[in-house]
Amino acid sequence: MHALKYLTLAALLAMPLTLTAADPTARPALATHVNINTADATTLAEMLDGVGDARARAIVEYRAANGPFTSADQLAEVKGIGNSVVEKNRERISVK
Repeated sequence: MHALKYLTLAALLAMPLTLTAADPTARPALATHVNINTADATTLAEMLDGVGDARARAIVEYRAANGPFTSADQLAEVKGIGNSVVEKNRERISVK
């Protein structure tokens, strides 16, 4: 029984130990998709590159006034959102 304890201890000590400090300035990874028809302003601001709080609120207000988006391209109709923002985020924008 003692031999098993020593073997286990030896195996644990032989494992490489890697310690990394968390970078407090690191931005969390962006999710793969965000539904621009259901996400709230906070989520839109966090998930879409180039979209801050004001633009995110504009997206929610546009959606409330005009109904759901039918395509990612329609997002460019929102004041403050241009084609470049749509293109930067095209792969992660969902409308379904």
